[in-house]
Amino acid sequence: MYEVYDTDKRKLLSALSHGSIFFSATLVSIGIPVAILFVSEDPIVKENAKEAINFHINVWLYGAIIGVLSFLTLGLLGFILFPIWFLVHWGLSIRAILFSLSEVERAYRYPFIFRVV
Repeated sequence: MYEVYDTDKRKLLSALSHGSIFFSATLVSIGIPVAILFVSEDPIVKENAKEAINFHINVWLYGAIIGVLSFLTLGLLGFILFPIWFLVHWGLSIRAILFSLSEVERAYRYPFIFRVV
C-alpha cells in the first residue's frame, strides 16, 4: 500500500536537516538531523537526515585533515586548502537545501563523501 506524506512537512524537515550545519560547527548541528531521523516516519526525510549526518562527519574529517596538514606545513597548505574546503562546505549545503525544497520525491545525495550512517 502506498502511503501519502505531507510535502510541506517533508520540505521543512529535509531542509532543516541539511541547513542545521549553519547553526554551529559543534555537536548541536548534528543533533538536529539525528533527532529528525528518530522522530520522522517519512522515508525521504529519513534519507535526507542520514545524508546530512554523513555530510557533517565528512566536514569534520576533512577539516581535521586540513588542520593537521596546515600544522605540518606551517600554515601553507591550510592557507591554500581552507578556502576551498569552506566554499565546498557552504556551497554543497546551500545546494542540498535548495534541492530539498524543490524535489520533494527524492533525497539529496552529497557528492564526494563517505557514507557512514
